[in-house]
Amino acid sequence: MTATPQLHLDGPALIFGGPYSNLQATAAVLAEAARLGIPASRIICTGDLIAYCGDPAATIDLVRTAGIHVVMGNCDEQLAQGADDCGCGFPAGSTCERLSADWYAHADAQIGREARAYLATLPRRIDLVIGGRRLAVIHGSVSRINQFVFASTAAAIKRAELDRTGTDGVIGGHCGLPFTQTIDEKLWHNAGVVGMPAHDGTPRVWFSVLTPAESGLRIEHLALAYDHAAAAAAMTRAGLPPDYRAALATGLWPSCDALPYREIRESGVAIAPGAVVWPHAVPPQRRARTAALTHLWPTNARRNAKALDAQKFKDPRRTAKGEPRASVALARLETLWFNTGTRCNITCANCYIESSPRNDRLAYLTLDDIRPYLDEIERDRLDTREIGFTGGEPFMNPQLAAMLEECLSRGFRTLVLTNAMKPMWRHKQKLVELRRHYGDNLVIRVSLDHFTPERHEDERGPGTFAPTLDGLAWLARQNVNIAVAGRTMWGEDETAERAGYARLFAEHAIPLDAHDPGALVLFPEMDADVDVPEITEACWGILGKSPEQVMCATSRMVVRRKGAERPAVLACTLLPYDPAFELGATLAQAAGAVPLNHPHCAKFCVLGGASCSRATSDVVAMAPAVAAE
Repeated sequence: MTATPQLHLDGPALIFGGPYSNLQATAAVLAEAARLGIPASRIICTGDLIAYCGDPAATIDLVRTAGIHVVMGNCDEQLAQGADDCGCGFPAGSTCERLSADWYAHADAQIGREARAYLATLPRRIDLVIGGRRLAVIHGSVSRINQFVFASTAAAIKRAELDRTGTDGVIGGHCGLPFTQTIDEKLWHNAGVVGMPAHDGTPRVWFSVLTPAESGLRIEHLALAYDHAAAAAAMTRAGLPPDYRAALATGLWPSCDALPYREIRESGVAIAPGAVVWPHAVPPQRRARTAALTHLWPTNARRNAKALDAQKFKDPRRTAKGEPRASVALARLETLWFNTGTRCNITCANCYIESSPRNDRLAYLTLDDIRPYLDEIERDRLDTREIGFTGGEPFMNPQLAAMLEECLSRGFRTLVLTNAMKPMWRHKQKLVELRRHYGDNLVIRVSLDHFTPERHEDERGPGTFAPTLDGLAWLARQNVNIAVAGRTMWGEDETAERAGYARLFAEHAIPLDAHDPGALVLFPEMDADVDVPEITEACWGILGKSPEQVMCATSRMVVRRKGAERPAVLACTLLPYDPAFELGATLAQAAGAVPLNHPHCAKFCVLGGASCSRATSDVVAMAPAVAAE
């Protein structure tokens, strides 16, 4: 096994990543190092010398001649081995996969045997000792060269990678976006790349300078302007497609295929240069079960969506402009929801109901709680066809099985929304029995937020994808009537997203048609802090919609608040905590009209066209994918 190279520095070190075949940017950062008085012996590149731009051979020659330190990137490794693609692991059929085929073919044709031999000699890791600290310089992660590690990547993942290094911190690359954080007081630093802008709407590229100081290690994130027009011209001469060429000037990548939700929300918002100090010594602390992440830089708040106007959604009768607010009458109660409680086995990043293992703001419903509502449906002949169970994770409720049997025995089509993880597995035998006795009237809808582990776990947390997929596949093998809910929070093309799910379903023998919007429901993302139009009475005609198309025209939800004497009926599954949407203790009391006085009413229901209940001939797809289950 080759020993990890050691680099001991007592002066400033310049760090940059991703030259990406961009000769002009690489020359500019080396010139900046010379201006700063930093010699080649104190310059480190975090890999991917070759990628999107037009001068792969010349960029390698420049770096070799300069004599700087370079760790191997996945693109470097693939070219050295004569592989068929760049090895970034982009989703099949994605824009990034399509575009990478073009630039990789160009690079593969341009670089010769000597350059490939040089790439093959690059180490996967360099240990930098500076300011009394040892830092592992890598490309993606220690465990996987092409792993994307972003600022928003879970602290638990970073902690595990830091543990594998046995060092005081990591200097990483690959993701293309600069940031500095500490995890349990250990450093995770990404200097950014010079070959492409940082997707912040400016053509600038990024590098960093690490300088030992009495107070600790000073880390400067620095922006660099260079002749991006010349780099774009080189791409034109190389015959490369215009997508990445345009990105050099606009500062926006042609696709967000690899980006997590947080980084997508920051797209196009300029980053401000800055500096932080990472202390030399940290008092010893007991290692907590949960990794403690502190974000040090960028420090400027970055959101690319306009904040909600504070004057909106205040008056249930009038909008901020004084226009009559739209309201929705209960046309018929097609679906009654029971929220089984807000406890969940996992904590999602963007859970609208804030479910977690500790959140008990909504208490567990019981069989005695739900029976009066089922009796009321039958007594008043409300023609309710569906009963839905949501949460939290419904299978954590100790009386769920009894409640399901009660609903099914009364002839209701009964749906459960679940993450299909460990709590559901405890009910395997009961689910098989219910399926045998009640057939397709039992419907299980599984929240699988994306067809890739990375994006599903971007929302649900590390280690959640495989158990959910296993649970879904088990349900399919038991011939349970199933549906899947995904999310559109990453802004992907719907056709491509459905194709991705189709491949996943086929691979795991899951008999769902991903192109059927009832079998695979893709829900719009909700963010109550983002501006959205208020819905007026006039909007129905303008939008060509009817109030009966909005879900509060056909559904209600029952919850029991913590400490409450009895359950309450709410207008909407999306708004469990807003007292304005609590309508009464009985279904009769909850039959009144609902003013559309919340951002979710506009974005999710009216403008987004989504509904918590959507029936097809064979499958009922229920509840927003942003629910906590």
